[in-house]
Amino acid sequence: MPRAVTFLYTLRSKRGFGHPSTDGSLDANAIDAATCVRVADWCLSELIREVGAIPIHEAQAALDTISARQLPSVWIVGDRKRVLHPGLDYREQTLLLLYMETNSSAAVDVLFKWTEHNHKTRYTRDVLGALHRERLVEHDKRKGAVTLSPKGAGWVEEHLLPRLARALDEQSAE
Repeated sequence: MPRAVTFLYTLRSKRGFGHPSTDGSLDANAIDAATCVRVADWCLSELIREVGAIPIHEAQAALDTISARQLPSVWIVGDRKRVLHPGLDYREQTLLLLYMETNSSAAVDVLFKWTEHNHKTRYTRDVLGALHRERLVEHDKRKGAVTLSPKGAGWVEEHLLPRLARALDEQSAE
């Protein structure tokens, strides 16, 4: 852990991320910040694991929360999640919401509520059914659960996240 903290300090001090580039060079702030967040998450996780002053199930819940993907395009408010990017269809919203989940899985009822689709049967048949046929998700009708597949996670990372990042960049440039 001391080496990780030294790495964080060095990255922050020597790379100067968090400050605008004055020499016109490539801006690496986003990847530097993402790296720092993950290393800091790891340090915090190690502290929780090593100290162990809380019951194991509480420690595991804290670690799961820390390691969850964090996306600025998804807003968590109480027990709900909202996709903040207005241009996404229900299919893309569903994939993004599953991508955000710690275990990449959610109940059909929860996804229906989060996406605010207006008809549950159509959502289940048209959105979840299509995603299941494309093997982007596993829709377990018996359990009423949907799990993002590795193919679905790859699709989100290849197609959706770059699009959302460009939209955020355009917003911040305005």
